[in-house]
Amino acid sequence: MQEKKPETAAKNPKKANLLDHHSIKHILDESISEIVTGRGYAEDVRMSNVRLVMGTIIIIIALVAQFYKKKFPENRDFLVACIVLYIVFNGLLQLLLYTKEKNAILFTYPPAESFTSTGLVVSSKLPRFSDMYTLTIASADPKSISANEPVHLTKSVTQWFTKDGVLVEGLLWKDVEGLIDQYAREPKKNK
Repeated sequence: MQEKKPETAAKNPKKANLLDHHSIKHILDESISEIVTGRGYAEDVRMSNVRLVMGTIIIIIALVAQFYKKKFPENRDFLVACIVLYIVFNGLLQLLLYTKEKNAILFTYPPAESFTSTGLVVSSKLPRFSDMYTLTIASADPKSISANEPVHLTKSVTQWFTKDGVLVEGLLWKDVEGLIDQYAREPKKNK
């Protein structure tokens, strides 16, 4: 299922500062997320929600420790407990980011009309001082029987931007859709 490309792109072109590595990656990641969700993959925000809840817990621990009614010598044990909880929840949050999220820019559910039971994990890398952008599409559940092998696309960002820093969305759209199609193909069965 292919949907129509957004018409607002011609009116409001996406422009990046070509000297800013983060600006380029942000524009590309945002555009790729739009392309993937435009292909019928609904975004799975569970991981983002878990991160938000853990971040909220960390902030509440810090606020309770800061504004506790008793002064320092009397609240020493309480402060030590708050510091330990703060460190534990921060450690859990970092572990979650390191093990589950890695370089992911988008988690999806499977398309509604699809026979697969797993969504996608779209991840990207743009190393500092490099123009080579790597996009990876993999299964959200790699151990699932319906999971396909991950596919990769490595290309210079100069292929998608004009010299003025305007993103040529048609070229990016074509490359990302080709990668999605490559992932969705049935793997060849061994005889």
